[in-house]
This record gives sequence, structure tokens and C-alpha cells, in this order.
Amino acid sequence: MSRFTQRLLARRRTVLGLVLVSVLCVAAALAPWLVPYDPTAQLDLAGGQYLDPSVAHPFGTDFYSRDLFSRVLYGSRISLTVAFLSVLLSVTIGTAVGLIAGLAGGAVDTVLMRLVDAALAIPRVFLLIVVLALWEGVGLWGLILILGLTSWIDASRIVRGEVLSLKTRDFVTAARATGIGARRLAWSHLLPNLAAPIIVTATLGIGQIILTEAALSYLGIGVKPPMPSWGSIIAEGQQTLGSAPWVATFPGIAIVVTVVGFGLLGDGLRDALDPRTR
Repeated sequence: MSRFTQRLLARRRTVLGLVLVSVLCVAAALAPWLVPYDPTAQLDLAGGQYLDPSVAHPFGTDFYSRDLFSRVLYGSRISLTVAFLSVLLSVTIGTAVGLIAGLAGGAVDTVLMRLVDAALAIPRVFLLIVVLALWEGVGLWGLILILGLTSWIDASRIVRGEVLSLKTRDFVTAARATGIGARRLAWSHLLPNLAAPIIVTATLGIGQIILTEAALSYLGIGVKPPMPSWGSIIAEGQQTLGSAPWVATFPGIAIVVTVVGFGLLGDGLRDALDPRTR
């Protein structure tokens, strides 16, 4: 067992986060084979509305007699897909901006960081609501694009800070003394040393994106029905919290467990990859 694995598994909360994330990812990947019903199928509009949780319907049914277990499980596929692809896009953009700003310095760094500061001045949630409200009919790929293009700022600041620190290291000075260009310096020497903060930022960002997507879907401007989303399922069940609480409870629990799992895993990765905690 490597030292990194030993440090990662040394804390129980990190192991718990790893288990939660692993179970969630496996369940989402196997959802087509695990769900007993089509998540969009209206099984029995006459007598199947708001059925209590049972063996046939572990999470009960909703107003349209749809099986909630199937919808929550398929909702995990959508939430994870949106989160992973959005974070991939945001981390890629943020890494590129931070790397260019930190490596170039001078006027380039100043201009890029002022643009970042200007972007930080705009409330992100307000920006998302305005864009999605004006862009009617946005699909899943459009939602991923919007979330990714509005969440790269933190990654750029982290990467820039790390690059400024790495530029003073002896191995960078020695590499520059050999006459290599900036592109090769960034690709061969800086990016490998930036892997740790990038991985931690991406892991923590997944939980944030899942929360954001659920909030937007709850407001009706995220994932469009009948496609199952945890946020939209909660919105559908808010009117029946007294008579059929399971409609909103189970997707809410799924969101909490997922965000906590990625948060615990991100904290564990940060501690395991940070040389100052060794």
C-alpha cells in the first residue's frame, strides 16, 4: 500500500466519504439494471398516486403514480453527469487562466486577475438565474455549459497562487536555465505539480455543482421534466409534505448524502496530498 493510500485511509471520515461516493457512482452507473420501473412511466393514474413506501415501491410513488425509487436513482445519473462534466470544463478553464496568469506575470497577470475580480463581483446564483430564465428551452448540455463557464474562477485563483509559488523553486529555475520554452515548462514541470490542488478543487466542486443544479431544478429552470432531477422531485413534493412526505424526503436525503460524501472525500484528498500535513 502506497503512502498516499495510507494517508487517505487513515481518517474514518475520509473512508466514509469514499464509501458514499463509490456506492453512489456504482448505483448511478447500474441504474438501468437496478430500477424496477421506467422513471417517467405513469403506472396507474387511477389508483397509484402517493402510494406509501413498500416492497413494490421502496420510496413510494408521486402524484403521477411514478415510482420514486426509480426517479431518485436516475436522478443520481443526471446530477453526477452534470456535476462531473461541469467541473471538468470549469477546472480546465480555471487551470488554463491561472497557469497563464501566474507564468506570464506582468500586464497579462494584472489583466486576467482584474477580469477574475470583476467576475467575482457578480453574484453567481443571480447570474445563473438570469441566463437560464432568458435562455428558454436550454437542454442538459446547455445547463452543463452554463454551470461550467460560471464556476472556473476559484480554480483559476488557486492555480495562479500555486504557479507563483512554484516559479521560485529550484527545479523551475534549473529548467529555465536549460532554455526550454514556456509551453514545455508549463506542461512538463508545472502541471504535474499542480495535480494535487486541481484534484482537490474538482472533488469539492462536484458537491457544489450538485447543490446548484438541484436548486435550479427546484426553481424550474434547471433540468426539465419529465427528466428526473432531485431538485425538481423536491419541488413536486413540497405541497404534500404533510400527507406524502416521502416525495420530497428521499431526494433531499440523496442530495445531503452526496454532498457530504464528496465533501469528506475532498477534505481527505487535501490532507493526503498536502505535504504540510504529512
